[in-house]
Amino acid sequence: MRGWIATPLLIFIAAMSLPAAETAEAAPASRPLAVGLLGAAAPNDGVDSVTSGALDAYFQPLPGDTLRTGRGTFWLRVQPPESAFSVAGMPVLVVHSARQSRVELFAAGAAIPLATTLAAFGGIQERVYALPAGLAAGQAVYARIEASGFESRGVSLSAAALGETLDRAAAHARMIALTFGALTSMALAALLIWFILADKLFILYSTFFFLEALYIAFLSGQGFDWPVLSYARPLASFAWNVPVSLAGAVACLFAREIADLRIFSPRVYRVFGWFALTFMALACANFAKLFGFVSLVNAIGNLIFLASAVFTLVVLFLSWRRGNRAAGWFLIAWAMLEGVAIAVALRFLGRAGEDSDALLYDGLPLSMVAAAILIALGVADRLRQQRLALTDAERRAGTDPLTGVLNRRSLIERLDAACVRARAGGWPIALLFIDLDHFKLINDTFGHQAGDACLRGIIEPIHLELRQSDVIGRYGGEEFVVILGGADAAAAHPIAQRILERVANVRVEGFGEQPIRLTCSIGVATSDTLGVWGEHLIASADIAVYAAKRSGRNRVQMAAFSAV
Repeated sequence: MRGWIATPLLIFIAAMSLPAAETAEAAPASRPLAVGLLGAAAPNDGVDSVTSGALDAYFQPLPGDTLRTGRGTFWLRVQPPESAFSVAGMPVLVVHSARQSRVELFAAGAAIPLATTLAAFGGIQERVYALPAGLAAGQAVYARIEASGFESRGVSLSAAALGETLDRAAAHARMIALTFGALTSMALAALLIWFILADKLFILYSTFFFLEALYIAFLSGQGFDWPVLSYARPLASFAWNVPVSLAGAVACLFAREIADLRIFSPRVYRVFGWFALTFMALACANFAKLFGFVSLVNAIGNLIFLASAVFTLVVLFLSWRRGNRAAGWFLIAWAMLEGVAIAVALRFLGRAGEDSDALLYDGLPLSMVAAAILIALGVADRLRQQRLALTDAERRAGTDPLTGVLNRRSLIERLDAACVRARAGGWPIALLFIDLDHFKLINDTFGHQAGDACLRGIIEPIHLELRQSDVIGRYGGEEFVVILGGADAAAAHPIAQRILERVANVRVEGFGEQPIRLTCSIGVATSDTLGVWGEHLIASADIAVYAAKRSGRNRVQMAAFSAV
């Protein structure tokens, strides 16, 4: 269990520590540009007319640094400043636009070839174009954007150095790949544990974080370039919206299980079930975006996510206050996940085209991995509590509630096991059968509470003469059996005699003017003298006890071979 939690975390930390210096040096150094948009009043938007500069007068300054528009064809004009050519390395122009958009760049009437494409968050792709060597400062570059798809994405341009851009992209890809690997490995480990323990928490955990892994892979755009996952390219935003909706459904089912709501609050348990169904319906509703309901589906989805997040936090908090520590672990993880998710949502609303900040490539991935670790700790804590409860229940089931020693059934099981080990090892075993003298008279004279106090009172004196490996159990009403492993007749008799003396010194007070004085009779049976094992030893020791009582009680009697 600890390996399941620790291994992915150690791999993640170790892998992140190796390229730390390189990542720091590869901080983004993009330079936003002043961009103009070709107005609708332009008489002609043909490639030759635009790229020749004949329509420069019809370009209007773009408000802000991002073009926010729907489907259609648009022309942008940018004049790289002198600083764009003074960077260390090859100067490039980076176009941030939707994956499904078609982008062409022109300078001096000729097309600029595409150098490379880089994945980015939210369905954005960075297209990198190397500025022509002969391009002078102040000479215009024209971008033709054909936007398509049912969801609009912002378009922005920036100047940077090719080396810096590639280093930054490599650091981003590395972070997303490590996050995907950590989440997937923990999901797979939980699935394997589920095959053994069959606890539904493991299958829910595995499903949730595998969906989260798909979500971060596709939302970051990296997954579209990976083997197997690249087949999801035609799905566009469905590739991350559907997994995150399904993850919401699984999270609701997980929360109600880890909080034990079926037992403590059946009504809230059912509410989480309805939330799960709502998230599944939301996953299906994403396809309504194809018919122009993008804004409506997004608004409903945000409302559902917010309502379920707050409801889950409240329920987990109350469950934690009730003493459910596993719910407390999930509460911390859920609060962290939702806090970062809200910050990311606000980030997209604020500046859709800029995705190189620490929130998206550090905050979001690290919060997911940390949440996976915290929730795994919660599940492990829950299993530990269940194991302790089961151990306590087994202990109670195997002990006598009055005296705290083994009951008859457990005593016989321990005797059989001890005999098997002794016979296999070739060593003897001894058994003491202890019977309190005149116990019926004590009950009749002082009452059953006094009798119970006497039974409890002799346990500690007997324990004082036993080794840690020896076993004592209650065989009947006032009858106790002691198993002495590895003891022969010569060793067992002195132990029985010392127990006899200790019991004779017991005084039970509180049931009359004078304390109750106790004595006992002890029968001793050993395998080395009798050649018998198991319950035959008990029978021999029992016969020896009756012989001790007939001889006057308060004495030790060794079982004879003829007794069996």
